[in-house]
Amino acid sequence: MNISGLSPSSSAYAAAATKRPASAQGGQLTTAEDAEVRKLKARDREVHQHEQAHLAAAGGLATSGASYSYEKGPDGVNYAEGGEVSIDTSAGNTPQETLQRAERVRAAAMAPADPSAQDQAVAAQAGQMAQQASGEIARQRMAPTKSFSDVGSQVAGNAKVERYYNSSSAANAGGGLSIYA
Repeated sequence: MNISGLSPSSSAYAAAATKRPASAQGGQLTTAEDAEVRKLKARDREVHQHEQAHLAAAGGLATSGASYSYEKGPDGVNYAEGGEVSIDTSAGNTPQETLQRAERVRAAAMAPADPSAQDQAVAAQAGQMAQQASGEIARQRMAPTKSFSDVGSQVAGNAKVERYYNSSSAANAGGGLSIYA
């Protein structure tokens, strides 16, 4: 038993299935209005997919869900015509973290199948951020070692640091450091 009273074989069901959408004024849509509604529905799907791609790639860097701007169609329904996702583009606590964040921001910006000009601009900014972080990481790797765990002598700045072991002194039983300027 069909509760709605419309079954696939009833003539009322067939009439309802083939009925064109109503316009905002209550009448049926014209052929041009029907075409516009189809176009608006397609754009709405495209906008939602685009913004969802940003959200999925941004992960925890997204500061909010997607927000949309709408256009009212001739059928009285609001259709998304544009959207945006806010992403945290701040630097991390370390150059390595900043590099990871920049790569994530770039991936989020370029995630949609057809990135917009704004998406490409954000990706370019993230690329610059990544380049700066990579430069800082390289500088840190080239900086003199500040660890004295190696046995022997090291040159750190203008001071020569030697690690020595003096087993005869109780104060230095575990070894010690001498710094010569």
